[in-house]
Amino acid sequence: MRTTKWNRNRMVAVMIAALILNASGCSNGPPEFHQPPVRVVVTTTMIADMVQRVGGERVLVDTLMGPGVDPHRYQPTAGDRKKLENAHLVFYNGLHLEGKMADLFAKNWGRYRAYAVTAGLTPADLLPADVDGGECDPHVWFDVRLWARCIPPVASALAELDPAGRSYYEANAAAYQKELDELDRAIRAELAQVPPAKRKLVTSHDAFRYFGAAYQFEVRGLQGVSTASETSTKDRIELAQYLSEHQIPAVFTETSVPDEGLKAVLDTCHRDYGHTVKLIGGETALFSDSLGGPGTPAGTYAGMIRHNVRVIVSALGN
Repeated sequence: MRTTKWNRNRMVAVMIAALILNASGCSNGPPEFHQPPVRVVVTTTMIADMVQRVGGERVLVDTLMGPGVDPHRYQPTAGDRKKLENAHLVFYNGLHLEGKMADLFAKNWGRYRAYAVTAGLTPADLLPADVDGGECDPHVWFDVRLWARCIPPVASALAELDPAGRSYYEANAAAYQKELDELDRAIRAELAQVPPAKRKLVTSHDAFRYFGAAYQFEVRGLQGVSTASETSTKDRIELAQYLSEHQIPAVFTETSVPDEGLKAVLDTCHRDYGHTVKLIGGETALFSDSLGGPGTPAGTYAGMIRHNVRVIVSALGN
């Protein structure tokens, strides 16, 4: 069994976040909104891209967790408190991606107008996590169709705060949903180049299960759904055996997760089983919990998805 520090890390996160979010006793509520721009604070880069696409020129977006930041291990800072207190709206992923920050947002609704973009998804849409407590896997953005269903809560919250921009937000939301529908069709066609027998995706942590369910890939991660989980020697040996048994040619590092664990697995695979596996990393590492830098091809959600699909097809396809 994989051991985990999930609960301990969440406890630390909630203690720090509680101190930050409650440090300003004089803050009675979110600032009043009078006219654009709507000041929006978001937790992740994926949400930042979505809010910018829906909000357009009527929003000013600030992101707590920038490119390359692991949200599972993120600890709020004193600077985050100021950002949150000055925000008209706050958007977060939910499903415990941000740990107990989501609970604090819910309990402090009078102080922050905070919305989970996954709030409209149903239990039938979600995959279970490999942690105790019955949490769901939060990485829903890897199913493009599912991520498109997270757009309406953003448009609705913006329109509620800024009624004069309602038609603008709704038009932008509809255009973005259409773009994601087209993206989903395009990557399905591209992924068809990978034969079914080769559709085995091994990554640093178990972030791609929604991708696997949506696009028919068998997915394995060295770490669990949360990067707060720790791997054991048994985990590494079992993954090395899996790679050898299925003659998997490549495994994939992630931009927000260290690759030392995967390197140890590949050393074991080569030494003990005589099977050499290519480590896909560097500029071709997969983006998992954050987008690329601003202005880069993977700096948008659609660009990130296209990058990942190209890398996967190149490594596993014919």
